[in-house]
Amino acid sequence: MSMELLTSNLVYIVLALIGVIGFLVYHIYSKGLQQERNIRSIATVVEELNREVFYLKKELTEIEKNLETQVPRMSDEEVYQEIERGVYDLVRPLSANMQELHENMLRIDEQIDSRIASLESGVKQISMPSYVHANDDAKIISLFKQGVSLETISKELNLSKPEVEFVLKINKIK
Repeated sequence: MSMELLTSNLVYIVLALIGVIGFLVYHIYSKGLQQERNIRSIATVVEELNREVFYLKKELTEIEKNLETQVPRMSDEEVYQEIERGVYDLVRPLSANMQELHENMLRIDEQIDSRIASLESGVKQISMPSYVHANDDAKIISLFKQGVSLETISKELNLSKPEVEFVLKINKIK
């Protein structure tokens, strides 16, 4: 009887251990999927921001071209008459306005680049798993520049391939 009791208790213990191990495997797997979804979501947002910046720069270039073509063209006779009337005084404010507009566009461009850099660093800090360290970034970049494949890098550093790709993308290497 005691042998049967011992055997049945052992069976329950083994079943309980299998259940705990199963739960742990499921938990780790679901966390990995969640992190991968977060990384993909952040990468999508960064891509959309880059696309929007591209279109804004393109629009600024078109506006600048339109402003340059809107300056009226005059015949030689009209130019001569305007020179005699003091065209220098008429052109100087336009030139100053064009210079100011150009400076404003440069400042906006710098602000856009600054905001993108800030967003990328913020995204990098938020989205990187806690077990990926800054020295892993340097190792990943170094190995990639040496020509080591992404699979090999991920195996060597015990990281997933999407994490390696993400580090390279954030650091603008790939």
